[in-house]
Amino acid sequence: MAQEIKSINLVAPAFKGINTEDSALSQDPSFADVADNAVIDQRGRIAARKGLSVITTDKTVLGAGKIRAIKEFKNDAGVTKVFSVGNNKIISGTTTLVDETPGGGYTITADDWKMVNFNNSLYFFQRGYAPLIYNTIATLTSGGANSAVVELSTVHSASGVTSAIYGNEVLAAYGRLWTADFADDKSTIYWSDLLAGHKWSGGSSGSIDISKVWPDGYDEIVSLAAHNNFLIIFGKRNIVAYSGADDPANMALQDTVTGTGCVGRDTVQYTGMDVFFLSQTGLKSFGRTIQEKSMPLNSLSGTITKDIITLLKTESESFKSVYYPEENFYLLTFTGQDVTLCFDIRGALENGAYRATRWPLTTFTSYVRQDNGALLVGSELGIGQYTGYQDNGLAYRFKYSSPELTFGDPSILKFLKKLRPTIIGGSGQPVSMRWAYDFGSRSDSIIISVGASDPSEFNIAEFNIAEFTSGKLVIRDSVNVGGSGTTLAVTIEADIDGTELSLQEINVLALMGKII
Repeated sequence: MAQEIKSINLVAPAFKGINTEDSALSQDPSFADVADNAVIDQRGRIAARKGLSVITTDKTVLGAGKIRAIKEFKNDAGVTKVFSVGNNKIISGTTTLVDETPGGGYTITADDWKMVNFNNSLYFFQRGYAPLIYNTIATLTSGGANSAVVELSTVHSASGVTSAIYGNEVLAAYGRLWTADFADDKSTIYWSDLLAGHKWSGGSSGSIDISKVWPDGYDEIVSLAAHNNFLIIFGKRNIVAYSGADDPANMALQDTVTGTGCVGRDTVQYTGMDVFFLSQTGLKSFGRTIQEKSMPLNSLSGTITKDIITLLKTESESFKSVYYPEENFYLLTFTGQDVTLCFDIRGALENGAYRATRWPLTTFTSYVRQDNGALLVGSELGIGQYTGYQDNGLAYRFKYSSPELTFGDPSILKFLKKLRPTIIGGSGQPVSMRWAYDFGSRSDSIIISVGASDPSEFNIAEFNIAEFTSGKLVIRDSVNVGGSGTTLAVTIEADIDGTELSLQEINVLALMGKII
């Protein structure tokens, strides 16, 4: 009896992102075991991420430090200015970095600042430090020092700017500023007077102590958020939500969640219809958490939760995140480990998780999305933009590895015959293709080149790749390979060095052998 040749057609491989939770033998081939420096593009293909194009040419004031926070100031008159924090300094500019730290003996020895735009001014808050303000409104500025960063207490008619409000968190919402997470007080929230971020006493300013509201008896405020008229208070192990925040004197406790909290202030991001945050058990959504009361199903990182927990155990610095609607992803960076996780939020998988990829060896330390749609990235190099296909002029490595392919039966020996990859990219791009048997015990590889074939030679309308008019397509329908094993994994790697690259399809042909 003739042996059967079977084919596995991996259309849009890694369409579902990384899966490190399920058994390698039982995984859907649409998952990936590895998806490094990759995104899921709008066509559902795994593609190389964009790179970091460094804008800064003079970073003298940054020294050996890193940009730990970035914010774009913008007022009603259309004035814009980029501010950042690094090397214990308040900094402005993108090309040439300028020291904007207030004089008069104001000393900074930490870079954990939170910046928010509010009522035509930019406010700076960090635990233990007098808050700062940058504004272009002369009526708010004392001494005529217009358009400069100054201590908040020095502006005209400032009140109540005492050490009581030197919080690590600040939120601009419902017509006022809110601050929390103080050196000696982890359960009180202060709010400013209406439309007056410089007034923290008198008017409609006030405070609330939630120490008796925590569901499990005691917690510490980590972050604040506003959503659907709720003031959301994230503790380390609990979440508290108040309704009626537009009138804080009459706020009412709306909901509480115990057993789920937030591990880092800067993991909280608005994503249009919801609020994301990082908990001890993975990436979560406020909306789902309130609805499901911290049931396991509400994890947005269900396919890589174990990886996140491992990263949390060893993180030594801080977390940074950003929501980037232009490409529909949420980035989460573990800055102490140079690892960034990318979550595509176009649509959830069957288990409620979002598709995830991993960006290793990234040195990104802060983010901000500008009003013009650009994504600015902070690092030790200064400020860059997420664009192009190099990291500061250097190549980075794209890598995809499939799960273990069993062809429906892990007990049968397979003799690999052909691999047919479909790769879209720049002309002449070298690509390494590797195949390994039985969980990597034996492997082999070949180098192929994107651009070996022109797309016009093939009937490729089904792949919907007309947008890559300047690119090339390679289809290797006669890459003869060999070897055997009960399982097979395929890896595609390439150095991304100035040109885009995406993986459209991999066709695998194998001869079925005997039962092992």
